[in-house]
Amino acid sequence: MQYRPLGRTGLEVSAICLGTMTWGEQNTRDDAFAQLDYAVDHGINFIDTAEMYPVPPRAETYTATETILGEWLSARGNRDSLIIASKVLGKADWMPWVRDGKARPDRRNIREAIEGSLRRLQTDYIDLYQIHWPDRTTNFFGKLEYTHDPDEVPVPIAETLETMTELVQEGKIRYVGVSNETPWGLSRYLCLSEKNGWARVQSIQNPYSLLNRSFEIGLAEFAHREDTGLLAYSPLGFGVLSGKYLDGRRPENARLTLFTRFTRYTNPRAEEATRRYVDLARQHGLDPAQMALAFVNSRPFVTANIIGATTMEQLERNIASIELQLPDSVLDGIEAIHRDIPNPAP
Repeated sequence: MQYRPLGRTGLEVSAICLGTMTWGEQNTRDDAFAQLDYAVDHGINFIDTAEMYPVPPRAETYTATETILGEWLSARGNRDSLIIASKVLGKADWMPWVRDGKARPDRRNIREAIEGSLRRLQTDYIDLYQIHWPDRTTNFFGKLEYTHDPDEVPVPIAETLETMTELVQEGKIRYVGVSNETPWGLSRYLCLSEKNGWARVQSIQNPYSLLNRSFEIGLAEFAHREDTGLLAYSPLGFGVLSGKYLDGRRPENARLTLFTRFTRYTNPRAEEATRRYVDLARQHGLDPAQMALAFVNSRPFVTANIIGATTMEQLERNIASIELQLPDSVLDGIEAIHRDIPNPAP
């Protein structure tokens, strides 16, 4: 396993981070325990979760993932050797089961959320606490374009960051991160931190894959210059880059088979790009999923690649991607496809 600095924290996190959003939906508690044991045995020390998980979010499963992780941490007694990341919801009026449909990253909500996460995780502190998405209307979750809403009144980033700083001072969290953020949003967090002496954002968790390299436009420079490295999520585009969904295939119990609402990575342009990436991998004798993950692993602005799996076979292959170094011929082929079909699944 490789290890990389988490921002300016002094912590070293595994370059492969174990994602958890299937636990409690596609994966059982026993499945999750097996995944965690295997991951830790293979050098992973970084685990990412969220109060919202599992996905897709439902009232019946809300918080189940954190509960499962907390039970494993208690059973194994290894909390202090691991770096645990979780997230508080952004504006979520479409989830009426969360804080009466009034979830937002304001002081009241953040404080209520952190107490719940600490209780479920059976820990006194969370290493990296992240804002899951911005409160304001902006271009995230599948949107490249920006449409301004002059009538909205978002929670001020200052209130969000000041509250997170209070939690750091109280020892409930160690460090602050953001997720699904934009260059403007990240710049505001960093400026407010510097101006007021508040906690500094140490990472940004955004989508990044062969099908979505929009992070490279604006945010990659922040990652380098401000030590706010990318925690890359959906590096396989919900498994699409494995090639298993090509030609309309829908494998039994696969995510896109079970949950047809997820269409972000299956539009015609994304399918054509996927076909070409899969063909490129096979021409070089590579597993398509491992090639896609190895590309993400190799990017200098990536702190950690958040992988997820529903089977142990998938988990083993995904973790093993850290050993794969792509030759220039493969990297050149990837760039050629990207030039022809850039960011087909933002």
